[in-house]
Amino acid sequence: MIDRIGDKLRVQHAALDVLAHRQELLASNIANADTPHFKARDIDFKDALGAALAGRRSGDVGMLATSPRHLGGAAGSSFAGAVKYRTEFQPSVDGNTVNMDIERSAFAENSLRLEAALTFINSDFKTLQLAMSQ
Repeated sequence: MIDRIGDKLRVQHAALDVLAHRQELLASNIANADTPHFKARDIDFKDALGAALAGRRSGDVGMLATSPRHLGGAAGSSFAGAVKYRTEFQPSVDGNTVNMDIERSAFAENSLRLEAALTFINSDFKTLQLAMSQ
């Protein structure tokens, strides 16, 4: 029984991690809307979540350590390989690819997904608490 609870929470934990990372990317895009030559980035939620659930880093090719003295190659983010550049709809004079309408829409959608995921987790814990108290 505990392992099923752990599996369910593992999925929700991975989803929250991906959504939080996407929120940071979208906030970065919005913050850099006026930065010359800034390229807007986003993450494919489905691919990143699948990689997280498979227990591997998204886009990780893995490195072979041929000596015990080799250092592990730790990336800054576990979803760094899933980050892609947005396609440019209308070229900007300064080379910036941030479209504020798209970024605001994606930010709002991702916020709702984060809130929904937290609501589901909260509901699961309330259900568990109710089951244990009976």
